[in-house]
Amino acid sequence: MKLTKAKKSIKKVTRNITKVAAKVSKPVLKSVKQALKKEQNVSSRSVSGISKKIKTVLLTQAKPENDKNPYIELSRKYQLEIEFKPFVHLEQVTASVFRKFKVNPLNFDSVVITSRNIADHFFKLCEDMRIRMPDETKYYCMTESVALYLQKYIQYRKRRVFYGEGSLDSFFKEVLHYYKEGDKFFIPCADVHKSDIADFLRKHNIHHAEGVILNTVPIELKKKDLQHDALIFFSPGGVNALLKNFPDYKQKGQVIGGFGPLTVAAIEDENWKCDIIAPTPESPSMAMALEKYILASRGK
Repeated sequence: MKLTKAKKSIKKVTRNITKVAAKVSKPVLKSVKQALKKEQNVSSRSVSGISKKIKTVLLTQAKPENDKNPYIELSRKYQLEIEFKPFVHLEQVTASVFRKFKVNPLNFDSVVITSRNIADHFFKLCEDMRIRMPDETKYYCMTESVALYLQKYIQYRKRRVFYGEGSLDSFFKEVLHYYKEGDKFFIPCADVHKSDIADFLRKHNIHHAEGVILNTVPIELKKKDLQHDALIFFSPGGVNALLKNFPDYKQKGQVIGGFGPLTVAAIEDENWKCDIIAPTPESPSMAMALEKYILASRGK
């Protein structure tokens, strides 16, 4: 009898506990659902907030001679208005002017090539000065694409041509890895340039010299040239040209892109946000970086 009463008592307590648990679990479950929904909304906003949607893009470089280039394809694929307009005109210094700097490339066993443009003008200057760089010369490039481009002028040798992955840090690692005591570095550059490479070599007591082989002449710009959703720069000179024309320029909501670590550094030095960066391991070209940004802005 006592056992039966005990069983009934246990069942009653169990039912009460179940009812209490149900009452408690409903608000808890509701709270969890609300939290999850809130988290999803935050996540959604953060994804869509990563990138501003763009419809018009200005590339601060000359228009390619043919329509078979990735930017034209992007324009068709995503219904973009893409305009090409160089912000600067580069003038190569003459051989006679360069000699006045009293810097002879033949006195250096390592040459820093930061871009294809620098490569073209450096070897053109050598030709004008009637000098030929020795086969033993080592070349340090920012990216693999620039390194491979040197095949236009030299016999490409892996033990003589080194390159980073598009960032200054990766470039500096290559320099330190292959540097031998006594190596002398020559840095051909434009008159408007960043001193990051020279500063790095100086910090590590590596003999070096900069040589201006290009003069950067800003092109006169109009306000309508800036009326695009995105501005893409390919050199520090382009950034400087913008400020020459519009000293009071404010980025506000405009999207800015930069190709190459020196260009990105020039952009960030002005406290502008660099939204699109190339090259990177994921986006070795600006066209790929631009497409990645477009997809992110559209939530894809």
